[in-house]
Amino acid sequence: MNAGNVVVKTPEQIEGMRASGRLLARALALVEEAVAPGVTTSELNTVAEEFIRDNAGTPSFLGVPAGSPGIAPFPGSICASTNDVIVHGIPSGNALQEGDIIGIDCGVILDGWHSDSAVTVAVGEVDDEAERLIAVTRNALDAAVAAAQPGNRLGDVGAAVQRLVESAGFSVVRRFVGHGIGEEMHEPPQVPNFGVAGTGAVLEVGTALAIEPMVNVGSPDVRFDADGWTARSADGSLSAHFEHTVVVGASGPIVLTRRAGA
Repeated sequence: MNAGNVVVKTPEQIEGMRASGRLLARALALVEEAVAPGVTTSELNTVAEEFIRDNAGTPSFLGVPAGSPGIAPFPGSICASTNDVIVHGIPSGNALQEGDIIGIDCGVILDGWHSDSAVTVAVGEVDDEAERLIAVTRNALDAAVAAAQPGNRLGDVGAAVQRLVESAGFSVVRRFVGHGIGEEMHEPPQVPNFGVAGTGAVLEVGTALAIEPMVNVGSPDVRFDADGWTARSADGSLSAHFEHTVVVGASGPIVLTRRAGA
């Protein structure tokens, strides 16, 4: 049913999304395990795509049209975003290097239901700044998910991210936001990673959200590569990205894309 512009899911629909989320969690775990120095991001893309298709799913990112004219549809099944790339990095033959960090974002369609999740992974040993960035961004996602309680407001979710990130001395990327999700990859509402607690739409039981903090070490500003997709921190500082598909349950948030140990 519709609550304003937000589609509130029924228990049966949530079960469909849960199956999609389980498949995505398994795919993302496999990709995470494959991250190592010398591995190319195209190889990581193949790991995800083959597993998803072998399990009756469809990679939802592949072929997504660009938002601007003259830009080709997205060519990967994952977004592979290394170091200063915030989001939408295109898989390529470039090999990962010791000390890199990589954000892996992936989406699945299973029986018509979408799920969306992301993780940032250290490649071998990374420096203290990169390690702290990853930890803070992961914790920001956890704080945002914890705020997705029935009766809370969207501003509570964004405020939880902003408070944690900025207290750590990092910046919240404001150019990109999370989103509702279900029968479409992007549904209302938008889910900013900043905001004022107690403001915004009320979170109703059955609301499904893709919550996805994107955090830069330096400036929150963004610049784009010539491919029209790859979004980088404007100052070249490291960036991290974590995401879960979450449903607001009667007793609290239900994470549909939870990986073992994550």
